[in-house]
Amino acid sequence: MTYDYNTQRKRMALPEYGRNVQKMVDHIKSIEDRNERNRAARTIIQVMGNLNPHLRDEGDFRHKLWDHLSLIANFELDIDSPYPVPEQTKFFEKPGQVPYQQGNIRFLHYGRIVELMIDAACEMNDGEEKEYFTTLIVNQMKKSYITWNRSQVADEVIIGDMTLLSRGRLKMTEGVRILEVKELLPPTKKKPMGKPQGKSYGKPQNKQFNKKKIHNRH
Repeated sequence: MTYDYNTQRKRMALPEYGRNVQKMVDHIKSIEDRNERNRAARTIIQVMGNLNPHLRDEGDFRHKLWDHLSLIANFELDIDSPYPVPEQTKFFEKPGQVPYQQGNIRFLHYGRIVELMIDAACEMNDGEEKEYFTTLIVNQMKKSYITWNRSQVADEVIIGDMTLLSRGRLKMTEGVRILEVKELLPPTKKKPMGKPQGKSYGKPQNKQFNKKKIHNRH
């Protein structure tokens, strides 16, 4: 007996449409009559739309289905498509590299955003708004520190790092409270302790059944 495994079959370009759609597309490529081939292609488009109703919410729903048909047919289907056939090279070309300017970040665990926030705070005029913004920065720095290091950290260390990054232009107001670690990180959820699944090893709980069983012995 021979078995037909998916690993031995032809690779599908879009597996979400299933093996039957792939077979139908392969079949219509062998149809010689162009009108019949166009009619079969429109029928397959309807089937593809029914298999993926979530695509109906998109504005270019029909256009996307015809593009997918070309992909499934490996761009070898000669039909009169209502939309331009997509270029095959666009689906295989490598995406361009996204530029990422890391720059000279002094403390990687704080990140670039914190440094930009410190620079913005240094440009602010002295007052309550600057003090409030400075407190937010210190709490964010502490949160970033314990997120990366997973350990306790003294508030003096965070304030010292802020002073270093601001080149002494930012100072923490005396008496301002810095949040505790438990206030900065979300609490860890404990898994509920449920009853163990599987076979029970206790005595049978069906007392009525046991009474009937004893009665039958006499």
